[in-house]
Amino acid sequence: MKTALLVIDMENAFFENGALAADRDRLVGACNQLIAAARESGSRILLLRTEHERDCSTWTLSMLDDEQGFAFCGTEQADLLPELDSAGLPQLVKRRDSAFWGTDLLQRLRIWDIEQLLLAGVSTHLCLAQTASDAYAHNFRVAFAGDAMGAETPDRADAMLEVLLKEYRQTKLSQEEALALLQG
Repeated sequence: MKTALLVIDMENAFFENGALAADRDRLVGACNQLIAAARESGSRILLLRTEHERDCSTWTLSMLDDEQGFAFCGTEQADLLPELDSAGLPQLVKRRDSAFWGTDLLQRLRIWDIEQLLLAGVSTHLCLAQTASDAYAHNFRVAFAGDAMGAETPDRADAMLEVLLKEYRQTKLSQEEALALLQG
């Protein structure tokens, strides 16, 4: 089964949160291991970043309600973490939690003949979960790289994962299992 590694929202804005900031080194290290394994095996890798416009045109309802945006185009907040091994890798900008919403992700995956997605990054209960849910709707198998995922609220992340794992038959892998998946 042809697998693509999607590394989601490993950018400065998300690591301003204390819980994620404390986990930054571990998460980046785990993501970099996955990227290295995918590079070595020739698996597709896509880095996904959230970016918003200052004019509110790309803001979510909660951002509009709170009158507060973030990760604005061209700011350091919207940049990938400098220690993430992103050299030469394709990037895709998204405006919502799901990487499928308003992007060409589906077309890319179809062109690459991808059948399964390995998800890593942040935040488990939001962007990873919504991307996984939409992937299911498009008939992609999904595996979560458990050691390469983080969340501001681990209890919500666990609850969301429980639903996705049971109802959508998605899987959560250890780092060793995720590396083995990428290595074929």
